[in-house]
Amino acid sequence: MKLSQFKFNLPESLIANHPSENRDESRLMVLDRKTGAIEHKIFKDVLGYFNEKDVFILNNTKVFPARLYGNKEKTGATIEVFLLRELNKELRLWDVLVDPARKIRVGNKLYFGDDDLLVAEVVDNTTSRGRTIRFLFDGTDEEFRANIELLGETPLPKYIKRRPTADDKERYQTIFAKNEGAVAAPTAGLHFSRELMKRLELKGLDFAEVTLHIGLGTFRQVDVEDLTKHKMDSEQFIINQKAVDIVNNALDEKRKICAVGTTVMRAIESAVSAGHRLKPVTDWTSKFLFPPHDFSIANSMITNFHTPESTLLMMVAAFGGYEHVMKAYEVAVKEKYRFYSYGDAMLII
Repeated sequence: MKLSQFKFNLPESLIANHPSENRDESRLMVLDRKTGAIEHKIFKDVLGYFNEKDVFILNNTKVFPARLYGNKEKTGATIEVFLLRELNKELRLWDVLVDPARKIRVGNKLYFGDDDLLVAEVVDNTTSRGRTIRFLFDGTDEEFRANIELLGETPLPKYIKRRPTADDKERYQTIFAKNEGAVAAPTAGLHFSRELMKRLELKGLDFAEVTLHIGLGTFRQVDVEDLTKHKMDSEQFIINQKAVDIVNNALDEKRKICAVGTTVMRAIESAVSAGHRLKPVTDWTSKFLFPPHDFSIANSMITNFHTPESTLLMMVAAFGGYEHVMKAYEVAVKEKYRFYSYGDAMLII
């Protein structure tokens, strides 16, 4: 397929800048992928579409406060440093993005916090904005992490044109987050409240947890018309034996298996055995899912509404059917659904 086939007109006013007042009360569009039929619900109505022993697969990655603001030595210029991933824990080496990049060269030192709580030295250039930095810190790893937590900001996507608040620290994180390593939230999971999770448990649903640490590549635009030439950024994912057993048992019993989010779908589709079952994996995936694609594990999916020409929209179209999904997006714009990370949700069944 071609990039231009995923264009649609998205008014800027429909991009959500704040979460809904209550997690489980965002709007929910339900799309039948066989018929294209659409229903309009509230997210907590998702309960009515699943039965005992059906399975929800959740991404339990945890967002860390990846955006830091430091000052360059001598000039004192303010520099944004976005932590992408830790390269070496002992040496405290990190892969980062810096802005403005033109001011930052190898050998420069950056100071963070009023009392220079953290100091970092630039040791390498990786891309035009990318750098490798080493934090010069002699304390324990727990003390280092505490300083990052203190100095870092919740890494809201750049399209949200405001500084994060204390509320964002809680709301840009799922209630089941536990394995730290993501620089963006698995946003389909943001709609689940503790009350809704309890109601799903009481109904007898099962939950399998996987981990996929989301990187900034999730926001990177596709710049080639021929989708077969697009290369995805790699993201680390972990699927353990417990999750495999829950999911494969549901496959055997022909239950509904719901992938909660594009990140879950990407992880499980990267861990399919020759017999079309889920297998335990700890690896990195650069899998790009776009139409046509035969999905092996999930037979339903929860996802947010995504931006035009995004790889996330392409994956959803591959799962829900290109024509059905693009028509649903027309309806979503007309009905003023809220888009992207803090936006409304879609259930594809």
